[in-house]
Amino acid sequence: MTFALDHLGIAVKSLQSAKAIYEQLGLSITAEEEVSAEKVRVAMVPVGETRLELLEPTSDDSVIARFIAKRGEGLHHISLRVPDLEAAVMKLKQNGVRLVSEKIGIGAGGHRYIFVHPSSAGGVLLELVESEH
Repeated sequence: MTFALDHLGIAVKSLQSAKAIYEQLGLSITAEEEVSAEKVRVAMVPVGETRLELLEPTSDDSVIARFIAKRGEGLHHISLRVPDLEAAVMKLKQNGVRLVSEKIGIGAGGHRYIFVHPSSAGGVLLELVESEH
């Protein structure tokens, strides 16, 4: 069982503006992808063994739009890659860990994910994504 840092999610008002600093550094950026269920447009910036996930809201009522309105642009979540998402979720539920949703979602790149509520993760929004097989 291998766990790893999958990505850091960064809420931004504009992907185009946010990508500029990474492009100036010479980093490659993936094609933009819309995740309609989360009402965001996403671009990934691979950095070593992990990635930065730039998240632009596509609707004023999206979680990312509300985050930006309340806190401004910045670090939104930390994502850990887990070997077996169902097993991790079951273990957390058995231990009384609060999840943002009871349902595993499908995100960018088709990855399955779930969020652990900040109240159960030291004030950090923690995303768990299933490792690639």
